[in-house]
Amino acid sequence: MPLVPDYIASLRPYEAGRQAADVARAYGLSRVVKLASNENPLGPSPAALEAIRDNVAHLNIYPDGGLALRQTLAREYDTRVENVIAGSGSEAIISNIIRTFLCDDDEILTTEAAFIGFQLLAKSRGAHYRTVPLTSDYAYDLEAIARAITPRTKIIYLANPNNPTGTFFSKQQFDAFYRHVPERVLIMLDEAYFEYAKDNPRYPDSMDYRYDNVITLRTFSKVYGLAGVRIGYGFAHEELIANLLKVKLPFEPGTLAQAAGIAALHDRAFFHRSLEANARGVAILRRTLTEQKIRFIESQANFVMTVWPSEEEARHVTQALLEQGVIVRPLTSWGLPRCVRITVGTEDEMLFLAVALRNAVAAEMVL
Repeated sequence: MPLVPDYIASLRPYEAGRQAADVARAYGLSRVVKLASNENPLGPSPAALEAIRDNVAHLNIYPDGGLALRQTLAREYDTRVENVIAGSGSEAIISNIIRTFLCDDDEILTTEAAFIGFQLLAKSRGAHYRTVPLTSDYAYDLEAIARAITPRTKIIYLANPNNPTGTFFSKQQFDAFYRHVPERVLIMLDEAYFEYAKDNPRYPDSMDYRYDNVITLRTFSKVYGLAGVRIGYGFAHEELIANLLKVKLPFEPGTLAQAAGIAALHDRAFFHRSLEANARGVAILRRTLTEQKIRFIESQANFVMTVWPSEEEARHVTQALLEQGVIVRPLTSWGLPRCVRITVGTEDEMLFLAVALRNAVAAEMVL
C-alpha cells in the first residue's frame, strides 16, 4: 500500500501568481504592474493597519478562535453568533466544510473551471468530484447542475460572482435551481466578490437565502485589501456552524488577522473608495479591450476574463505583457487555455496595461 494515496499524488500544488520583484529581476524592468491575483490595488484598509499595530504587543497571547470577529459580524448582519464562522481565509472554511460533511461515498458537484483553490481542496479529500460544463458565455449552467444531482451528491459548490470568469447567476436563476436541490445536499455559496456585485438588482445576496442547507462564504482579501493576513468568514444554520467549529483549528484565525478584519469592516471610507476605484478601472479596461477588439466576458468582480482565438495566442500575449512589466493570469490550470484573467488596477495601472496590451497584440499579429 503506497504511503501517499493516489488522489493526493495526482494533484498539482496551487501555483501562486508571479511576484513583481521576481519579474523585474528576470526582465530587467524598472516598473512591473501585477494584475494577476485580484488584489486590491489601493493596498489594505488604513484602519486595519492601525489595528495590526495596536495588537502586535499581544502576540504572546493565544487568539480567541475568531469569537470577537464572529460577534462583530453577527451585529453587522443582524444574526446570531451561532450562525457565523471565521477562518484563515475562506479557503480554510472550505477545507473545514469538506472535512466535516463529506463521507467516502459522497460526491461533490460543481462547474468546470471552478475556483482552482476549491478544486484542489475538494480533490484532496478523495471524494468523487463531478463537473458540469459552463454555458457558451462562460456562466454557471444551474439547470444542468440541478439535473446532474444524484443520490450520492452531498455538496454543490457555486461561486457568485465566479472566479475566474466574472459571471454571476441571478435571483431568478438561483430560485429555480434551489427548487430542485434536496435538503440533504449542502450548497456552498462562495461570495468572495460579493461587495463588487451586491448593488446589481439581479444579484442574489445569499443572506436573503437563510436555508438550512446553504453556507455563505466571504472574505476580507478583496475589497478590504487584506489578502496577506488570511481572514474570511461564513454564515449558515447554527447546526452546520456548530459542527464546523468541532473541526476548525482551535486558534484560527490569528490575532492580527482578526483585529484587521474587525477594523476593516468598520472602515466605510476605504470600502467605498475601493469600489469607486474598481469602477473606474473596469471602465478603462473595458474601453481598452473594446478598442483593440479583444473578446472579454462582462464581469461583476474586480477582474475581467479575456478570450483569445487560440491557446497559443493567449500564451504569446501573456508572455509579451510579462516582458513589458504586466503580470496577468493565464487560465490553463482552470481548464480554460484560451483565456487570460486581468485584475483591475488603479487608473494609472490600467493605462500602463493599455499600452502594453496594444504592443502585445501588434506583436502577435506579426507572428
